[in-house]
Amino acid sequence: MSEKKNNASVTGKKAGKVIFEGRFFSLEFFKRNWVYVVFVMAMALAYIGNKFACQSSMEELLQLQKTDLVNAQTDLVSASAKYNSMIRESEMVKLINDRHLGLAAPLDPPQELKSK
Repeated sequence: MSEKKNNASVTGKKAGKVIFEGRFFSLEFFKRNWVYVVFVMAMALAYIGNKFACQSSMEELLQLQKTDLVNAQTDLVSASAKYNSMIRESEMVKLINDRHLGLAAPLDPPQELKSK
């Protein structure tokens, strides 16, 4: 029984010494577990590649959204300017005369109606 305790403590001391000295990942370890090592490395590379692709697509999506927003704001400003120029009184008179509608613009200002 005491021999087993001594072997366990010696093995624990050896394991600590092996890890501390850097001999834990020896050539024998890689020979025995090469399939697992290759699998773990492939998974790590796939994770890194997937993360990069996801970040690239997210940046592109954000850039497109910003561009669309700027274009929409520009369209809004130009439509507003066009509308404001069309509702001016001089533009209305010009449109009436160009289309020969037979209408005349009033020369008197609008009058307020009073109810009794």
